[in-house]
Amino acid sequence: MRPRTPRPLVVDSLIALALTAVSVLLTEVSRAAEGWPEPDVLALVLIGVVNLSVALRGRWPVGVFVVGQVASAVYVSFGYWPVACVLGAMVALYTVAAHRSTRIAVACAAVKGAVWAYAGVVEHAPMVLNLGQAVVYSSVVVWFGMLSRRSAELSRRLRDMQAERARRVVAEERGRMARELHDVVAHHMSVISVQAGLARFVLDSDPEKTRGALGTIADASGEALGELRRMLRVLREEDPQLPEGAPIPTLARLGELVDRVRAAGVSVDLAVEGTPRPLAPGVELCAFRVVQEALTNVLKHAGQAHAHVELRYGRSELAVSVTDDGEGVIQGRVPTDAGHGLIGMRERAKLYGGTISLGPHAGGGFVVELVLPTTAPFARRGDDDSR
Repeated sequence: MRPRTPRPLVVDSLIALALTAVSVLLTEVSRAAEGWPEPDVLALVLIGVVNLSVALRGRWPVGVFVVGQVASAVYVSFGYWPVACVLGAMVALYTVAAHRSTRIAVACAAVKGAVWAYAGVVEHAPMVLNLGQAVVYSSVVVWFGMLSRRSAELSRRLRDMQAERARRVVAEERGRMARELHDVVAHHMSVISVQAGLARFVLDSDPEKTRGALGTIADASGEALGELRRMLRVLREEDPQLPEGAPIPTLARLGELVDRVRAAGVSVDLAVEGTPRPLAPGVELCAFRVVQEALTNVLKHAGQAHAHVELRYGRSELAVSVTDDGEGVIQGRVPTDAGHGLIGMRERAKLYGGTISLGPHAGGGFVVELVLPTTAPFARRGDDDSR
């Protein structure tokens, strides 16, 4: 189970309690070492106000800072040890610099410096040393706060850029899938047209053949409607580089794909378990494209590797796995330029109601496993198509 991230209010409350405990402990140490008076109830209340208010710094950073400075000034005015309120005030100033504009952060730093200088006057400390500490400490805290704010802004921009890039990749992949689905549906409609013409031709002379043609039309139209519903959920974009009239890849052409990869220098073997049978064209296309993308990644990133492609025909599902023992993926690191292909695999699997898992082996290499639900073949074409 994924661990939960602690809530900011809980974390800030723990920080506030820790600051309060440390401040009270420091007052005891100062009393024993330097002879400062023992803190009474008023002193402890003011220390609590300065430090415990830090728990709310995420919601009201400026308000927490102002409350802390007022309490610190009152605390110093009564002659208590001024260092006891420094920790909470510094954390509040850092929070203002990290979450508010530079102008507000500088103004709060000036207020903090003034309170610090006032404490030095009450304590009769050397003025030059006191002012130097006020300027240096406040400036350092504000600088770290501003650095944290800029780092957070940069991280947000980077996440937004990555999210936008991922959205563009998904949109492009969905556009390609929409075009492929168009080809699948066009194929179904061609079958329907041929079978409808056959049924009309033999309607009176061969009722049995007519019933077979009508059954084929019913199956093909049902699958075509399913493909159309999927296509409504993707964006279709024109691609001028898409070849006209390109045949739809099927699992029967996996051998050709494997031969091309072998010719490129990667050792690949193909294994088939179960009895191959006709599947919905969209399902076969999805499986083919996933294998193609997985082998492409092997060519790009796995070096001198051996790849194994396996098809397993189940009663109601098709399982596809592509594994390699290459060195392109080591200790769980996936090449960054392989990310687009992985996104495309996931989108294809989601489109057809399948599941896909992909990741590195513990000892190197990569594995892609796809499981797609299958439907009854819309037609066992043979003699009917030849007619």
